[in-house]
Amino acid sequence: SVIALLVGISVFFIPVKGDFLAVHVLNFLLEPIVDTLRDLGDPSPTLQYTSPQEYLFTLFRISMVFGFALAFPVIGFQLWRFVAPGLYRSEKNAFLPFLIASPVMFLLGASFAQFVVTPLAMNFFLGFADVASVFASLVSGAAETLPEGAAMVPQAESSSAPTITFFGKVNESLDITLKFIIAFGLCFQLPVLLTLMGKAGLVSAEGLAHVRKYAMVAILIVAALVTPPDVVTQLILFSVVYGLYEVSIFLVRRVEKKREKELRDEGLWFDDEEEILDEAEARGDPKA
Repeated sequence: SVIALLVGISVFFIPVKGDFLAVHVLNFLLEPIVDTLRDLGDPSPTLQYTSPQEYLFTLFRISMVFGFALAFPVIGFQLWRFVAPGLYRSEKNAFLPFLIASPVMFLLGASFAQFVVTPLAMNFFLGFADVASVFASLVSGAAETLPEGAAMVPQAESSSAPTITFFGKVNESLDITLKFIIAFGLCFQLPVLLTLMGKAGLVSAEGLAHVRKYAMVAILIVAALVTPPDVVTQLILFSVVYGLYEVSIFLVRRVEKKREKELRDEGLWFDDEEEILDEAEARGDPKA
């Protein structure tokens, strides 16, 4: 596993088209910010670093995060080889699909963050200054409109306001993107986790539905903790995770129905307590 991780990290320092692979990954991750700046009128967006080592450490950070993702199949296989001998065949058949589904769901969550959430968040953050200036111009324009026949008194020129410009740092911009990717990737694990717990009998669809209102509060708290402090991103994360919670209830219900069918076929399913007592009496159980 350690060797696989080191190999995964090293891969991102292989030169590809004149740059390290980590540089291409960095450019891909910063695309939402760069595209937003272009949409706002900057023909050549620029991101800066303010310390000599910042850019190098940023590339190391990318290589470690994505190197782990690249090495995860090997790491997961090693974990499976360690755990599998202690499991029954039925347990292996039950657990293996979740081992495959987990990275797939993480990839879906990361893709949703990169292609949907991050562009929306960048448009909100970076476009807020333009919205505020347009609104201020409209208000000032309305205030300067005079009734017909009225004269305007000349005013002394006021000092020009300072120009506020966005100079994004590479490390901070990457940090926002990675936070979104990790947050949504982990939240997309919810159906996998709850379905696995349902298969183990730790949770039920009825119980999950019963605590739905508490789950909504918990999801809101998690959304506030793992996302930047803006309402738009928090609402997006809440909506997605709550939808996944409802999907989890549906999947757990399907697991329960499948288990019930298997037990009925084996004659081990009882609809109520009376049937359990009758079966115990038929077996001659003295406790019945």
